[in-house]
Amino acid sequence: MNAPPVPFSSLPLDKSNAAARLNAWGAHGETDELGFLNRQTPLSVRVAALEIQTGVRVSLDAPLDFQGQKPLFGRQVFVKDVYQKKPRIVHDDTWSFNTQSSTQWDGLRHFGYQQAGLFYNDTTVEDIAGTSNKGAKNPNILGIHKAVERGGIMGRGILVDFRRWLEEGPGKDIVKPGEFKQFETSAIKFEWILETLKWQNNTTPRFGDILIVRSGFFKSYYSMMSTPEGQAEIQRLTSMSPPGLGGVEQSDEVLNWIWDNFSAVASDHPSFERWPSPFHWSMHEVLLAGWGCNIGELLDLEALSKECAKQNRWSFFVASVPCYVPGGVASPVNGVAIF
Repeated sequence: MNAPPVPFSSLPLDKSNAAARLNAWGAHGETDELGFLNRQTPLSVRVAALEIQTGVRVSLDAPLDFQGQKPLFGRQVFVKDVYQKKPRIVHDDTWSFNTQSSTQWDGLRHFGYQQAGLFYNDTTVEDIAGTSNKGAKNPNILGIHKAVERGGIMGRGILVDFRRWLEEGPGKDIVKPGEFKQFETSAIKFEWILETLKWQNNTTPRFGDILIVRSGFFKSYYSMMSTPEGQAEIQRLTSMSPPGLGGVEQSDEVLNWIWDNFSAVASDHPSFERWPSPFHWSMHEVLLAGWGCNIGELLDLEALSKECAKQNRWSFFVASVPCYVPGGVASPVNGVAIF
């Protein structure tokens, strides 16, 4: 596959429910559970491996406990219990955590069309609960394990280093002061994304790439956590439901670009897109429920940004194998960028 199965202008494919806007249900068959991962073919992965030229490897995951005792969106904290197995000199440990509280891939069970009440490929809440006919036959339907059985989420990644463009490039003259705010509902405009790619030696997407957008969330977060005033602001945000956050703009132009080029999308901020959405729809609905496009969130991209700048290239091979949890909703990325 070297092009979308149908043009963007053909969407939605299933026109029976107007609330399922731009859906591509049936594009890969009525029982498909992979969505955009169908775009990561053996050939595309083999070609993407040509990005490996130096062997330098950069982790994409933040610590599972980086948000401390009060994660955003009211999610549970990471709990680690290390215990000794006396009388032997041996330790085991147990972990308890919400898969959404650190670096993660959103799986296709995570977010459905809110008004339609449907997930990818016309899957219902009852299907996922296992109480419907379809769900009883396939209780793990749309689980994150499908990505693992596919061999992980792998391919050529491109970094849109918006934060570096904003601070060191022409973005500092293009973006007005306060026009984008990390911890307020504000958008990384599509035109800024394209300008960033142009500034990065004309980085050009190829079909099947993995899109990764750096807003500098971790730089801002750790800076805020270094002062009492910043810590108080983070505490205020964690008490909001939902908190206001910066992210990629919601627009059909952005969606058309994603449809035409990518096999997965990711960013360093908690929601990928601006949150909450100013519209009656969100990109989470279209990407996850409409197209089966996994969304990576809270990737720590600080080291990746530095390596891209050092090597003067913003494309690399991405290798990510989610946790093998049948029926899982999401998973740590367990990802690495290889140059």
